[in-house]
Amino acid sequence: MQKILPAFSSMKQFEKFLDSEYEIGVFLETHISQLTHIYQLSKQYKKKIIYHVDLIHGLKNDDYATEYICQEYKPYGLISTKSAVIMKAKQKGVVAIQRMFLIDSHALERSYRLVEKTKPDYIEVLPGAMPWMIKEVKERTNTKILAGGLIRSAKMVEEALDAGADGITTSNKELWNSFKESH
Repeated sequence: MQKILPAFSSMKQFEKFLDSEYEIGVFLETHISQLTHIYQLSKQYKKKIIYHVDLIHGLKNDDYATEYICQEYKPYGLISTKSAVIMKAKQKGVVAIQRMFLIDSHALERSYRLVEKTKPDYIEVLPGAMPWMIKEVKERTNTKILAGGLIRSAKMVEEALDAGADGITTSNKELWNSFKESH
């Protein structure tokens, strides 16, 4: 997977992604009525989309919605906090990304239990601006890591990658443009 994953939540940002050199992008927030248009443009521009299922307005984030998205819109991957979504994505052969919020020790332990159950392809750690936690999560789960949230500079990207992140999800267009894929 590419090191920088551009993330967007509007059609205008999505269009900038379509014109970029990046192949894979993350649609953070959208509406069910936009999915067909997004799918058609993605196909036209030969782009792979990861959808954040929990943030598709008008669709419940459950295994039925996940199956529908996989069949109708052929995503590259799906992000969710919900175990049913992760397990259905894996069943459908779609990259399954479990979102993990680093709020406190209790939430972290609950997330570890969830990851053991779902066995996602990736864990998206938020905020990703905590390299020591990226290292801990990767070691504890033995799962590939995406770091997202509050990463604001190329130096922070490097620190996250050096700590073991396999990629960075970012809506910061300056990082899309400035970070070199040579890491």
